[in-house]
Amino acid sequence: MTRPLRLGVVGLGAISPYYLAAAERLPGWELSAVCDTRDQALEQYRGRAARFRDHRTLLTQARPDALVVAVPNHVHLPVCREALAAGVPVCVEKPLALTAAEGRLLVDLARRCGVPLLTAFHRRYNTAVRALAHQTAGRKIVAVRVRYLERIEEHLGGEDWYLDPARCGGGCVADNGPNALDLVRMLLGDVTVTGCEIHRDGSGVDRQAVIRLSSPTGATATVELDWSYPGERKDVEAELADGEVLHADMLAGHPGFKASLWHEYEAILTEFASLAGRCAPVGSGAHGGLPALELVEAAYRCARPASCAPPAEADR
Repeated sequence: MTRPLRLGVVGLGAISPYYLAAAERLPGWELSAVCDTRDQALEQYRGRAARFRDHRTLLTQARPDALVVAVPNHVHLPVCREALAAGVPVCVEKPLALTAAEGRLLVDLARRCGVPLLTAFHRRYNTAVRALAHQTAGRKIVAVRVRYLERIEEHLGGEDWYLDPARCGGGCVADNGPNALDLVRMLLGDVTVTGCEIHRDGSGVDRQAVIRLSSPTGATATVELDWSYPGERKDVEAELADGEVLHADMLAGHPGFKASLWHEYEAILTEFASLAGRCAPVGSGAHGGLPALELVEAAYRCARPASCAPPAEADR
């Protein structure tokens, strides 16, 4: 029998419990090492896994078969880069990196080293989303609407970096945007940003945004993001050419706060085990984080009217 893959987890914040629970449930994984800069976060793993305060030491001493990277967005680049250079397959939380330029560096490195690089777009593994994708397969979609609405303060889990534009990348567009944009790409393929409105708070954090996109087939998409929503709403709507409208509620059937994430992260680690076990590199394809990151940057650029579209005739 093939032995389980030894998993290292860097970053023990709000998302790590979903990875760790999935690793415990799945026979293909064995948690071997954890890493965090906070002693308190490491203490609960005494006797359960090797503990490190620096990811470089984890890579050299624990020598994991694969690595989950769940650190703040601005640290994705150095942690992923050093793991890939060491030949260790990486599953990194979205976004792949803080900028598209950084994302391209990681994708190129993964290709050169022949090492898998998977961005954890957990919503594409949601049961309702998968059902919608199955229903639309082979049928013409004319419009897609993705809503990703929440009050961010309820989801921080003690991690204030989400509200720091320098560490997060901006706000709801930088952090929730990749998940929502990935769903658009999953249904429509390649798309282009055609318009964007962003509303920021006094700290420069984008709190609400509407992103409009189009595909070469003529299909359109709208992504609605909100970090000030009273509650939580996350769904996808697809209008077909025959007039039928299909809907996927990502939270339905998963009662409890963030309860939908348990099955999504189990599916992520199932796929990651397959990739890491056969050393199949994943770059900027369907599961790569680079296309979504490029759409995020296009949305930010488009939110500046002068760079989004040529002025109307009346304004010339």
